[in-house]
Amino acid sequence: MKPSPQRTTGTIRTMVEGPVGWLVVDNEAKRNALSLTMWTQLPEHVETLCDNPDVRLIILRGAGGSSFVSGADISEFEATRATADAARSYDAINVAAFKALKTAAKPTLAMIRGHCLGGGLGLAFACDMRIAAEGSVFAIPAARLGLAYPVEAMADIVEAVGPATAKRLLFTASRLTAGEALTAKVIDELVPEDALEDRCRVLADTISANAPMTLKAAKLTINALSSGAPEDMAKAIAAAEACFTSSDFAEGRSAFLEKRQPSFTGQ
Repeated sequence: MKPSPQRTTGTIRTMVEGPVGWLVVDNEAKRNALSLTMWTQLPEHVETLCDNPDVRLIILRGAGGSSFVSGADISEFEATRATADAARSYDAINVAAFKALKTAAKPTLAMIRGHCLGGGLGLAFACDMRIAAEGSVFAIPAARLGLAYPVEAMADIVEAVGPATAKRLLFTASRLTAGEALTAKVIDELVPEDALEDRCRVLADTISANAPMTLKAAKLTINALSSGAPEDMAKAIAAAEACFTSSDFAEGRSAFLEKRQPSFTGQ
């Protein structure tokens, strides 16, 4: 039986600024903890941003200036995860959110400031890239709650940091500093707190200037090589072949010969 969504003051918001689609976890009163309702909202908002032809890259962030995402809203657990069946249903909703980011047709970037815990770290691992501000903290406290982290989410962790670091995160449930997270490859880049948004915008501009179909093919291929699923590889091959007949490929060749910046349309 699927747990019923609970009343919450939090929500998932989206904004579009030029080529960037912002996906904002907004529940500042609870350090941007995700309620069940917010978990269910996330995939539909990812899809909306992916369907927007103006969006070239999605940036996931927390509202305000103190937290990225502090995990699931534990105050709901008695209502949403009190039984084994309810817990399994809740996990399925979590996994759908992770998968939405993992398989999004456009590149995804986690902009991390402050608390990045539990399901919040799971969302960050589901993104293609992770940039964090100094002072951020990272942990998966499932072992302190008696929970098993979803297998699909564990796959994202192992893919990002390897088995040894994944075991450390899960076995100890201890918090990593931002510096420790960088060393452990939990994040890709660490910047001063006041430079975080500017750095993410610069990277977004760099990525957004490149050919969208190439980015899509690259992401599909990398994911397919990780999953090993034949259907994923077939999609990757089709996406790569589509690049060769695209107008963007012709534009890229012309721009190179003419020594100018290309202007890609994603077609």
